[in-house]
Amino acid sequence: MKKLVVLFLLIISCADKNPETVERDFTTVFEKSEGTETATYEETIAYYEALADAYSEISIKEMGMTDSGKPLHIVTLNMDGNFDLQSVKNTGNIILINNGIHPGESDGIDATMMLFRDIAGGKIPAPDHTTLVTIPIYNIGGSLNRNSTTRTNQNGPTSYGFRGNARNYDLNRDFIKSDTKNARAFAEIFHIVKPDVFIDNHVSNGADYQYTLTHLFTQHNKLGGVVGEFLHTKMMPQLEQKLTEKSWDITPYVNVFNSTPESGFSQFMDSPRYSTGYTTLWNTLGMMVETHMLKPYKQRVEGTYELMVSMLELTEEHGEAIKSLRVAQNDAMMASTTYPIQWQIDTTQTSTLNFKGYEGTRLPSEVTNGDRLYFDKGKPFTKETEYRNYFKSKKDIVVPKGYIIPQGWHNVIDLLKLNDVSMTEFEKDSTILVESYKIDTYESRRAPYEGHYLHYNTTVKASEQNITVNAGDYYVETRQESMRYIIETLEPEAVDSFFNWNFFDTILQQKEGFSPYVWEDKAKLLLAQNPQLQIDFNLRKSFDEDFAKNWYAQLDWLHKQSDNYEKAHMQYPIYRVLAE
Repeated sequence: MKKLVVLFLLIISCADKNPETVERDFTTVFEKSEGTETATYEETIAYYEALADAYSEISIKEMGMTDSGKPLHIVTLNMDGNFDLQSVKNTGNIILINNGIHPGESDGIDATMMLFRDIAGGKIPAPDHTTLVTIPIYNIGGSLNRNSTTRTNQNGPTSYGFRGNARNYDLNRDFIKSDTKNARAFAEIFHIVKPDVFIDNHVSNGADYQYTLTHLFTQHNKLGGVVGEFLHTKMMPQLEQKLTEKSWDITPYVNVFNSTPESGFSQFMDSPRYSTGYTTLWNTLGMMVETHMLKPYKQRVEGTYELMVSMLELTEEHGEAIKSLRVAQNDAMMASTTYPIQWQIDTTQTSTLNFKGYEGTRLPSEVTNGDRLYFDKGKPFTKETEYRNYFKSKKDIVVPKGYIIPQGWHNVIDLLKLNDVSMTEFEKDSTILVESYKIDTYESRRAPYEGHYLHYNTTVKASEQNITVNAGDYYVETRQESMRYIIETLEPEAVDSFFNWNFFDTILQQKEGFSPYVWEDKAKLLLAQNPQLQIDFNLRKSFDEDFAKNWYAQLDWLHKQSDNYEKAHMQYPIYRVLAE
């Protein structure tokens, strides 16, 4: 009897849902305004809640807190109504769409609302093997900070959000350092969703040209291996072809500022601070959509919509290949003995674009006493343009067996755990042979950048030594699913390493010093007891004129050659284990 009641209630609830779907008005704010307005945060979430209520193929749930005090949401579209993402992952592919990381660039917010509605409502063909997951608005704080003026270069919508989040962070620089709750929530979402394909919707700045749509795929050499090759030779050209057939021209992101593109430009290198650079660390096929800021808002949103439809079609067509290539890529990574941590443009290889631009000239400025760049829309052109989209490794490291992290560096340990890094806690004190780094040189930004005085051009000196590992310290095996993340964050010379993001700045400050009048006598004794040191000291004074004139620098140099100099200064506290 109980089973019959449950079945009856289920039938009634299903019967109630279908008429409701027909009766409800799912016209978006964007459509009601005839393409001039974008939905607010509240309107966006309410819209997805209504869709989820009407369509069994859509769900919405809160996942993770943001700096604004409001939670992130993920909306999932699965045509079987299966929202167990692990189960879905085993049988098909997942696309993760991120919107509103810069809420003034709102095109994707509106386009994705229409995309989910049109798939669930049968307006466009539904995917058989692909699940869509979207973060409706990632930068909630920026979305709530609504205005009509800060997007100086942008043609609509009427009002929009602000680039900075609730704490004024640019979230598309925060994926590695994770200063914000937003970034930490994104990491949680990413490792639950584990997408095969990632799309981040943006609006460009820069030059003027004829295209509404540009794409910024993650750099294919950096993605590397069979997945990078597939992205470069299959997914990117096929996306361009699909959009051309739909009468949407598209070109690679025009990476220029205050200059003309036809003179040639380079592909943007998306290091792990950026969304697609971060997702690349798990061999996800990533791209940013960059619509052109000066095109009408309606046109930009419609273009974003068509691009996402095309990416969905490609994922459906190549779903099995994408899954197998990602597995092969991971296997190859596990077997690799070296890993590239710095990149530079490969000047021996370029591509040629038939670029559709406008004639650009330099004219006398009517505002300043200089020249200004002017693009003449009355003079469109198509010109062969050099596109420098090949990069090569500038610095490789030997992949260690693992890393040792002292337990005191809990900020690092917490981020590794957040990013699904497996680690083992030492149960007892041990002595282990490791490769140790001393920070040799580095430079730092003179102005703050995203809450940090970022380091760059970092170099290290390596040596082998025995260290004492304490019970409670951690050992991180390198060869695991998060291998790329581990190396990119823990190798100090990597562009977006935790060292370069100031996580270890306390080691750069010398904690113990000397009083010159005390050290003077000890230094004299030190030289008397070490003839070779006396020779080295004399040589240093003979070839370095500034050193020879600086008595304090001389005493400091001698202090650094003595046992009195603290071992912690410039000692990178993460150690590499090279053998069993």
